[in-house]
Amino acid sequence: MTTPPPVKGPASYFPSIEKTYGKPVAHWFGVLETVKDLKHMEQVAFLKNEHKLGHGHANALVAYLRAKNG
Repeated sequence: MTTPPPVKGPASYFPSIEKTYGKPVAHWFGVLETVKDLKHMEQVAFLKNEHKLGHGHANALVAYLRAKNG
């Protein structure tokens, strides 16, 4: 039996995001879909200003989603 490798990159923030804000990351991805035409840092600012996420958490969500969507 092998242990899975630790999660790295933006996804490593997901457990903390879910615990801190009480919503699954899928919720935040849905929120980001409403502002998908904004630039990276504009999306981060939106999460920070409108939803009171911390900078690191907001940036991790944006970075992950943008990398996933290409």
